[in-house]
Amino acid sequence: MRELLDAAVARRASLLARETNCVRLIDGAGDGLAGLVIESFAGRWLVSTTTGGIPPAVCEWLRDQAVSCYWKRLDRHQKESPAHLSGPEVVEPFLIRENGISHEISFQSGYSQGIFLDQRDNRAEVRRRMRPGLRLLNTFAYTGAFSVAAAMAGAETTTLDLSQPYLDWTRRNLCHNSLDPAAHHFCKGDTFHWLRRFAKQGRRFDAIVLDPPTFSRDEKGRIFRVEYDFGGLAELAVAVLAPGGWLLCCTNFRGMSPGDFERHLCAHLSRPTKVRHAPMPPDFTDHAYLKSLWLD
Repeated sequence: MRELLDAAVARRASLLARETNCVRLIDGAGDGLAGLVIESFAGRWLVSTTTGGIPPAVCEWLRDQAVSCYWKRLDRHQKESPAHLSGPEVVEPFLIRENGISHEISFQSGYSQGIFLDQRDNRAEVRRRMRPGLRLLNTFAYTGAFSVAAAMAGAETTTLDLSQPYLDWTRRNLCHNSLDPAAHHFCKGDTFHWLRRFAKQGRRFDAIVLDPPTFSRDEKGRIFRVEYDFGGLAELAVAVLAPGGWLLCCTNFRGMSPGDFERHLCAHLSRPTKVRHAPMPPDFTDHAYLKSLWLD
């Protein structure tokens, strides 16, 4: 067991650098350790399991690492904050760095800690594609990591989410990178509603990120399911996309293959589209659950 754990961490050593200090250290079956995920956030470790506990041998190995460790059970129906496992407690939010960008992380914020590491390469690509004068719309934005990436390239961003606390978190992430939130826009509410509203206003964006939850229910009880409704969402987004603009469409729904996802999207798009599938980052060695399509 120790040999597997040590070897998996060693394989990620090259990914950790001054510009990036947050990676997935252990990725379940991809590292021969089914049911176990460990992520490092600036030297503070989050251990996630699909079972009710951590094997004693893993607990012993974690204590020997002499780092702050928190444990979270991966359960879609009972989403709890991580529990302190070993090492110094982390009671305050702290900053991590990803490709030179700072993001605020909290082990006290609930089921999600502030950033999804599987989108690292997509965020880097957004930053490469944006420049001053371009406008990005980040929907289902969570803590605004895509918005910050675009803003770092000089773009004007609009961040859209149902949660005011997450919009406030986005503002803090901009400030953490010496970016002025007043130079950007924030919209609270349902993405479908805002896309229709933007269309009526004649508002256009050069880039749009669509990364919705697999399943959700809005304030009026309307249900969104990726496998049925993502195409309609993309159709609304294209209506507010400027000429020459692009979409990034992502889903972690395991019931669709990348090919199924592409066909579902393209069936709803009226204009010719060049499609590129993006792989997951190299520290994600288990099942490639995240489907990412760049539509130009």
